[in-house]
Amino acid sequence: MEDRIAELEVRIAFQDELLDALNQTVARQQREMDLLQQQMRLLYQHVKGMQADGGTAPAGHEIPPHY
Repeated sequence: MEDRIAELEVRIAFQDELLDALNQTVARQQREMDLLQQQMRLLYQHVKGMQADGGTAPAGHEIPPHY
């Protein structure tokens, strides 16, 4: 009986460790998703601003004459 209890305690310890690792992974992925969403918003605002300006390219990004 003691061996069985010890085995269960070991399994619980490994599961707790795995749960902590998964929690850290999910938290890291959430931070990355938040950053990507922020970057997408900035990009969207930039494109929207370019469209409001008549679709002209920003200074230094002119289309070459052969296009």
